[in-house]
Amino acid sequence: MKYLDQFNFAGKKALVRVDFNVPLDGEFAITDDTRITAALPTVKKILADGGSAILMSHLGRPKGGPEPKYSLSHLVAHLSSLLGLPVKFADDCVGPSAVDLAASLQPGEVLLLENLRFYKEEEKGDAQFAQQLAALGDVYVNDAFGTAHRAHASTTVVAQYMADKICGYLMAAEVTNGQKVLENPQRPYTAIMGGAKISDKLLLIENLLSKVDNLLIGGAMAYTFFRAAGGDTGKSLVEEDKLHLALDLVQKAKNNGVRLLLPADSVVGDNFSNDATKQLTSSMEIGPEWMGMDIGPDARKEYAEVIENSKTILWNGPMGVFEFDNFARGTIEVAEAVVRATQNGAFSLIGGGDSAAAINQLGYAADVSYVSTGGGALLELMEGKVLPGVKALEE
Repeated sequence: MKYLDQFNFAGKKALVRVDFNVPLDGEFAITDDTRITAALPTVKKILADGGSAILMSHLGRPKGGPEPKYSLSHLVAHLSSLLGLPVKFADDCVGPSAVDLAASLQPGEVLLLENLRFYKEEEKGDAQFAQQLAALGDVYVNDAFGTAHRAHASTTVVAQYMADKICGYLMAAEVTNGQKVLENPQRPYTAIMGGAKISDKLLLIENLLSKVDNLLIGGAMAYTFFRAAGGDTGKSLVEEDKLHLALDLVQKAKNNGVRLLLPADSVVGDNFSNDATKQLTSSMEIGPEWMGMDIGPDARKEYAEVIENSKTILWNGPMGVFEFDNFARGTIEVAEAVVRATQNGAFSLIGGGDSAAAINQLGYAADVSYVSTGGGALLELMEGKVLPGVKALEE
């Protein structure tokens, strides 16, 4: 694979796949620009060499054609201020406007193309569409780890039509840090898994059970385990059709000598809202009108102790309904324990999505070893799968 520092972009137009799929509020203001800032070093290296950058990305899930709310035009002003130069915008990603603007791009300039997913050909991995994209630049750079698990036109197929295929700084960092916890983890190695459903994390948990020493379960998925063990889970979210899987995972953990911990106690609410009435209860004895919303103080203490004694930590998914302040304590205390462990020399990788949002919101991003920008991509890397976006750069 070719890396960014091995290439001089002088006089070259780099076609760069970035992941600018960022959250916007009702006024189209960016509420979290982590994915944009993560791509800046790659863009700056291209410009510093005397090259120009043509950036392409998707945003949201448009339903079959252009939708104003998913236009990448909403990002131009912010991106321009981050780069300290006026970013040009093409109101299409292929066709005359894109071709003309790309052709007239001068060294040191940046062009942002309109949303790739305004064309269904992008997600279909259409060869003709990929060729149209490839024709815009001289060199292909993929720095979009967040979409590396998708075999789309801009993430894999386009690479076939470019002589030079280069791995961006962010993509390289994501893969390197992911491999640290996959291949040679220092022990004890602890994985913290949260989120709503076992089914979303099943392959990941199965793969980790042959690698970790401790597996800490939080979030709504814990209640499927409690129900499977014969506990009363009230109105908590439970995957009734996955009870046998929960029992299988508990057995596999035993067989592999992995300590699988479930939260001994839970903070429960009488409805799914921040102002729900709340109380503390044993996780196996939740009343019929209550639902598990966060891990309780005993669980927090036990989890923090395990985390602080770990040398490698992978965290994916919050411990409760983190977006509600009244049910965020478990996630906050787990984050604080991960920070303390990192200060004591542990390597900590925070999986994308909600865990990354939590760490960023709490202001701890600089206090852990690495915060991934890729939710689904990181999961698939951790499941041991080959990512199509990475493979395309190796071919």
